[in-house]
Amino acid sequence: MTSRSTYHHGDLRQAVLDAALDVIAADGPGALSLRDLARRAGVSHAAPAHHFKDRTGLLTALAAQGYGLLAEALATAPDLRERGVRYVRFAVEHPAHFQVMFQPELLRADDPDLIAARERASAELRAGVAGLRELPDARTAGIAAWSLAHGFATLLLTHNVRDALGDRDPEDYFRSLTGLLFTGQLHLTDGE
Repeated sequence: MTSRSTYHHGDLRQAVLDAALDVIAADGPGALSLRDLARRAGVSHAAPAHHFKDRTGLLTALAAQGYGLLAEALATAPDLRERGVRYVRFAVEHPAHFQVMFQPELLRADDPDLIAARERASAELRAGVAGLRELPDARTAGIAAWSLAHGFATLLLTHNVRDALGDRDPEDYFRSLTGLLFTGQLHLTDGE
């Protein structure tokens, strides 16, 4: 009874997305099955196909949702450094979204929702670069900033910087990295 009333109230789509996020966080996107997600959401095996058509549609919806969340996270950051911090925070708080968003082979590149959400997130990243002065090449500076934030977030999620971080806060450590690269000075806290 619950699954039918949930479906009729419009919550099925989000219930399937939430179940997919759990699967991806635990086992990666390769472990997704619409039939398994239907079981987890407590609905018929055909119900997820009504909203997503297929696995690619589901992953595309997750990526679009992720880009929307990322755009929201970046929107209130006061400068480029803090946009980078928000990017890292987003990756840590939404690892399943992050994992899917940057695997274009899993997605429908022509999906209008994905295109719009990706453009909103890109615009927020570009807005951070626009605040910098005396840039000879804003596009290259934007790619450099994105590379730093994305690379650090990826290394953090894959536990490749665990020893370097120790017990330091990843966001503060990221701020230190940006200081090193953009001012030539490394300002580490916690006794470093």
